[in-house]
Amino acid sequence: MKSILFLTVITFFSTGIIAQEKLIHVFVALCDNDSQGIVPVPKSIGDGTKPNTNLYWGAGYGMRNFFDKKTTDWVLIADLESENPMILDRILFKHRTKDIYLLADAYNGRNIKECTENFLLSSNGQSPETITYQNKQFEFGGGADLFVYIGHNGLMDFDLNPKFKENKNPKDVMILGCYSKSYFKEHIKKANANPVLWTTHLMAPEAYVLHGALNGYVINETGAQIDERAAQAYNTYQKCGIKGARGLFTSGF
Repeated sequence: MKSILFLTVITFFSTGIIAQEKLIHVFVALCDNDSQGIVPVPKSIGDGTKPNTNLYWGAGYGMRNFFDKKTTDWVLIADLESENPMILDRILFKHRTKDIYLLADAYNGRNIKECTENFLLSSNGQSPETITYQNKQFEFGGGADLFVYIGHNGLMDFDLNPKFKENKNPKDVMILGCYSKSYFKEHIKKANANPVLWTTHLMAPEAYVLHGALNGYVINETGAQIDERAAQAYNTYQKCGIKGARGLFTSGF
C-alpha cells in the first residue's frame, strides 16, 4: 500500500491540554504445527492458514477473539483488507475511552520469518503504512507508537539480518513469545527501540497478557508497572503463581 504523509490528529480539552493520538500495531504470527518449531497443539488451533480458529487469533484467548469478545476496554471498529498476501486477517480497534487505535495483523503461520522481520523493521520506524477509516488516515507500520509481536519465538529456529536505519525517535515494543529478551535483545538495540515488555522464559503468548499490559500503557505507566500488570494477568489465567509470573516478564535492557 502506498504510504502518504500522516497528519497527527489532536484533541483539545477544556483545560487547554492537547492529547495526541496513539497508534499500536500488533503483529501476530499464527500458530502452525507444520512450519514452526513448537510442541504440536491440536490441529484445530494449530493450522496457520486458518485465523478464525487459530490459537493466537480466533481461539478463546487469541488476539481477535479476546479483544473483541472478552474485554470492555477495546471496540472492534473495522475489518480491513491488506494488500500483503501473508496477512490473512486485519482488524482495527479503538480504545473505548481514549484516543488510541490498535491495528492487529494475522500472518500466515508459515510466514513467521517475514512477520518477525516486518515487526523489527517497523520498530525501527521503517515501512509506514497508511490505513484509512471513515475519512481518517492513520500511519501504522513504522509510523505507530507501540509495536507488539505475538507468537512463537521464531528466532529460536532461524536467523534474521534486518537492515536497520538510524532512528532518533525510539519506538516502544512488547514481545510476547518464549525467551524474547534473550533472542530479540540485539535486534531491538540496533533498531533503537524501547522494550516495554518482554520475557525471560517459556510462556503462552495469549492475548490476556497484552490486554493487561495495555491497561498500563494507555495511562502512561512505567515499564515496571506494566510488567506487574502482565504478570498479574498471566497468573490469573495460567495459575502459575505470582512469583513465577513476575519472574517471566521484564522491561528495559
